[in-house]
Amino acid sequence: LQNCHLAVSWMPRMEAIVDGFDPNSLHPDFRLWLTAMPSPQFPVAVLQNAVKMTLEPPKGLKANMMGSFQNFSDEFFESCQKPDVFKKLVFSLCWFHAVMQERRKFGPLGWNISYDFSNSDRDICLGQLQIFLDKYE
Repeated sequence: LQNCHLAVSWMPRMEAIVDGFDPNSLHPDFRLWLTAMPSPQFPVAVLQNAVKMTLEPPKGLKANMMGSFQNFSDEFFESCQKPDVFKKLVFSLCWFHAVMQERRKFGPLGWNISYDFSNSDRDICLGQLQIFLDKYE
């Protein structure tokens, strides 16, 4: 389940469902993955019985850029009909992503509204960029 913090009214129902799990009747490989931002409405019992994981963005522009480019292969760049232009635009988009991630540590300085430009947002932008380059001259 993703973005559980957005369904605050459903949290008590989710807690009842999780409390109703019988470990003896569940498949041994069963895992319930939940994603959520910190929220005071998130059921404490669910958190207490869970293994918690966090995903922190890399520290610094260089680490962020290295992390982005580790996910790309030569095939990824060559999959676009205009690979030279695509490579330059991918670099620019990844640089923008890294700056947005790094800017968060400064808080409200320079930003009116904070927005988390996440890795999934970056990936969607990369896909849209490739479609745009392949479709238009």
